[in-house]
Amino acid sequence: MTKVYGVGIMGAGNISSAYLKLAPLFKNMQVRAIADLNGEAATSRAKEYGVGAQTPEAMLKNSEIDVIVNLTIPSAHFAVTKDILSAGKHAYSEKPFVLSVEEGLQIKAMAEQRGLKVGSAPDTFLGGSHQQARSIIDSGKIGRIASGTMHIMGRGMEHWHPNPEFFYQPGGGPMLDMGPYYITDLIHLVGPIRRVTALTGKAKEERLVTADGPNKGTSVKVNTPTTIHAVLECTNGALVTLGASWDVSSHGHHNIELYGTDGTLYVPNPNFFNGELVVTDTIGTKSTIEAWDHPFGIANEDLDKPIPRANYRNAGLSDMLDTIGTSRKPRCDLDLALHAVDVMLSILKSGEIGEAVSIQTTCERPDAFTPEQARALLR
Repeated sequence: MTKVYGVGIMGAGNISSAYLKLAPLFKNMQVRAIADLNGEAATSRAKEYGVGAQTPEAMLKNSEIDVIVNLTIPSAHFAVTKDILSAGKHAYSEKPFVLSVEEGLQIKAMAEQRGLKVGSAPDTFLGGSHQQARSIIDSGKIGRIASGTMHIMGRGMEHWHPNPEFFYQPGGGPMLDMGPYYITDLIHLVGPIRRVTALTGKAKEERLVTADGPNKGTSVKVNTPTTIHAVLECTNGALVTLGASWDVSSHGHHNIELYGTDGTLYVPNPNFFNGELVVTDTIGTKSTIEAWDHPFGIANEDLDKPIPRANYRNAGLSDMLDTIGTSRKPRCDLDLALHAVDVMLSILKSGEIGEAVSIQTTCERPDAFTPEQARALLR
C-alpha cells in the first residue's frame, strides 16, 4: 500500500497554483495546508483549492505535515529551508534552492544529521520528451556528445508578471530564474560541469512594468545581469555554449542542440515536460522522433492551442517522497540542485572577474525515469 505524505506549501504566490492544481495527480502526497506571511494571500489560495490556511509558524509545528514545499522568493529559500529541517520535516524547494554553495552545504549537513530528504525544482527534465532524449543519448544513437548550444532568450518578465521586481535582483535574472531548467537538463543528459567562462551585461538600468496589476506603469531597477554568454566544459569533455538574455525581442535559436560524433539531437524547451524531438544522422538529415508512451509527456494543458503542453509539476517531489526510508537518491536531489547553482553562480562570477572559473561541486547524472517508473507515481 502506498504511503501518503502530508504536504504543506510555504508561499502563496503565482507558482503555488501549479503545485496545488497538480498535486492530486500523484498518489503518495496530499496537500493539507498553505502558509504565507501575507495571511490574506494564503486564505485566498486555500479557499481556491480546498486546503487549510496557516501561518508559517503553525505549519512548521503541524504534525500532519511531513514535507514542506518552499515557494518563497529566492533570497528567502535558504532561511526557510533551514526552518523546515529544524522542524523535523523534509523539504522541497523551488529553484534556485540556495544562492551560494556555502548555503547549500549547510542545508546538506543539516539534512544528513536529521535523516531528512531535501529536493529542488526544476523537475521538467523528468518529462516524457526529455527522458526520451536521455534514452537516445544513452543508446549511442548519436555517438558521444562533443559539444552543444543552449539559448534562453526573451524580453523579460515585466510584460506578464504583476510583481516582477525580484526577477531583476540578485537571485533572479535569466541565469538564476530560467537557467536552472537548462543547466539541470544538461547535467541530466550529458553529465556534470567542470569549468565555465562567461561575459555578462545588461541592456537597461530600469525596466518598465507593463503587465496588468497594481505595479503597471512603475519601473524596477536592474541589479543583476540580464545578458549572459558562457561556455561550459563538461567533465566528459563536451563544450556547450549558453546564451541567456532578457534583452531580446526575437531570435531564431533552438532551445538545446547537442552535437554527437554520429549526429545531432534537438532537445525541446526544458521549461516544459513535452516537446518535439529531432535527430540527424552524420550527414545532417533530420528526422522527427515519434513520441514514446511516457505518462509525463501526455499533454494536459492548453489543449485548445496549437502546441498543447504537458505539465506534471510535483513529479520531482513525488519521486523524492518515494525515496524516504530507502537508500535511493531522489532524481531532483540536493546534490544535483547544488551543482546547478554552483555552475550558474560561477558563470556570473566569471562574467564579473573576466576569468574562467572551476566548479567546486559535482554530482551524478540522475537516474533515467522510465515510463513504468513514472506511471507508478500516478493515481
